[in-house]
Amino acid sequence: MGGRTDIFDIGRLGLSSGEGRRLGLEVPVDGFDFAGQRYTVPGGAVSATLDVSHTTTGYALRLRFDTALEGPCMRCLEDAGHEIGVDAREIDQPGGGEELESPYLEEEQLDVRAWARDALALALPAQIVCREDCLGLCSVCGENLNRAGPEHAHEREPDPRWAALRELKLE
Repeated sequence: MGGRTDIFDIGRLGLSSGEGRRLGLEVPVDGFDFAGQRYTVPGGAVSATLDVSHTTTGYALRLRFDTALEGPCMRCLEDAGHEIGVDAREIDQPGGGEELESPYLEEEQLDVRAWARDALALALPAQIVCREDCLGLCSVCGENLNRAGPEHAHEREPDPRWAALRELKLE
């Protein structure tokens, strides 16, 4: 694995058309907010594999890494300890239209840091939970229902539509 890499100069690889190279990189990944909670990558970086292939007019790129994600469970607010696998691809073919131009590659300078962060954000599930069957928090008292057990209960609130009947005086 090489040193930490924010911007990688793919031009220095000297690839001719049809050639490719696989590289191991240490890529910094910034933390981010998701659904009002802060999530970070342990150590602030990931060990990633970058595949670069030179096409006739541009590049085909692939970035892969696995990482843990530190942050709270969206249901119970305990540490989620979530594992994420990322496999992202980009194509950069100048003159091929907007859909064939990578926003991360400019003049053979690949912004690996921004690509890794965006790819991680896109790989996230809809909800980051500590486990699939997480019960969350009690809506009445805030107790963690994963630890409270099945006997956790509260007296039901009376139906507000019957409140006027409580004011009746029967003699």
